[in-house]
Amino acid sequence: MQVPGQDSLPDKIISASNSIIEMPEEKAREELIFLINELINKDFHSLIQLLYRIDVNEKKIRLYLEENSDKDSASVLADLIIERQLQKIESRKKYTYKNNADDHDEKW
Repeated sequence: MQVPGQDSLPDKIISASNSIIEMPEEKAREELIFLINELINKDFHSLIQLLYRIDVNEKKIRLYLEENSDKDSASVLADLIIERQLQKIESRKKYTYKNNADDHDEKW
């Protein structure tokens, strides 16, 4: 049961993954690994939902877990989450830049 005022583990993972540009990547990665391990052990279903919410490709997850079977699953998942979040950041930058350029062209 969640205590009011406390973030759930998935919310903490979202928060940590969103702050990867604000803190050293290794620190964010370590925090993600810890939180993902917590979800693996306590609420695997929420982890699956979280990965879907973050939009980490399911086929990619399976492939990376198979290719890195010698590594801790949480570290593999953390790397995939970081990769996806960085892709989103780049996409937003390009989209924002494109919109700003379009706005500038339309101004008189």
